[in-house]
Amino acid sequence: MDKFEGRITSSGFESGDRVVIGDWAQSPLGPFTNIMWAQPDGKRVLLSPSKAHADYVSELYNFEEISIVDIEVQRQKRGIDVSAGPLSVSYRWKRGMSIPLIRPRWFIATIENFFAGLLYGTKTHGLTCNGLREWYCIRGISSLRSAKATHEGGDLGEMRPFEVTACFGFSEPPKKPSSVRVRSMIESDDERRV
Repeated sequence: MDKFEGRITSSGFESGDRVVIGDWAQSPLGPFTNIMWAQPDGKRVLLSPSKAHADYVSELYNFEEISIVDIEVQRQKRGIDVSAGPLSVSYRWKRGMSIPLIRPRWFIATIENFFAGLLYGTKTHGLTCNGLREWYCIRGISSLRSAKATHEGGDLGEMRPFEVTACFGFSEPPKKPSSVRVRSMIESDDERRV
């Protein structure tokens, strides 16, 4: 079982861009930060810190373009600033709600999955693009209070909900701009064969 511990922060923008920052404190590849970026024309871009990270993530999710770029990250108590190649993103979030208990995978796949869809328009369980089962155990969720992004210096405009899905994989970020503390669990190929 591959486990990722970290935070997924996402927002749509007035330009039609949708930007998801994955900031992972623990993962099978060590700590890393990447960006999944859905552009207004529907092109899905992965901005990744290395080929190893890009290879791993691109097997799980859908992208038309993958770029290996220098990624600079600055973290605040309730905020993150990321510079990744042509894209710079700054998110700030409110205090939010914490969920201290770790739930079993059956609960995440059934009850939690139902309420995640009902309340946030997202899923906590499904299949990755290469056919592995994945579970998202939500540890906390906060609404964004601000979101700013520039592409090659051009402002992407005001923060907006995800009005159009990004279609990176089986799950979408919450429709409302949010920052989610999460544990992601992905079964291994060996588990799939059992």
